[in-house]
Amino acid sequence: MTRQYYSVDQVAELLGLHVKTVRAYVREGRLPATRIGKQYRIHRKDLVDFTGGSPDGDEEERRTRPRVEASTVLQIDDVDDATADRLSTLVTSAGIGVSENASRVHAQVVRDPERGRVKIVLVGDLEGTTRLMEYVRSLVHDDL
Repeated sequence: MTRQYYSVDQVAELLGLHVKTVRAYVREGRLPATRIGKQYRIHRKDLVDFTGGSPDGDEEERRTRPRVEASTVLQIDDVDDATADRLSTLVTSAGIGVSENASRVHAQVVRDPERGRVKIVLVGDLEGTTRLMEYVRSLVHDDL
């Protein structure tokens, strides 16, 4: 039997997002939800509309296709403040919707202004991580 309602925690796990991100989507109205007491419940149809596909996925496809994730650390030296700000904005905003497979790229940016260095940590599916690295490369090369 298919689940009709999901908790915020369940949606976060299904989409590979942080619980706070899912709550923010609900508060912003991007993901419709019903408040029951102090908790939100997201209807399956609303989740399917939000992700563009089934939250549970196709069981047959899940069994035959292995899940592959990449962990990548990018270090960029000699970065001025303006470029570091653009990189941070790009990575944190584009990482949310980079993958066609419902937001599977998590990104974190760490700046070291004393050394003029930026480190970007990416964890996610291969397609989304690769696309995000290409965005970073194009931004860094355009600024050089």
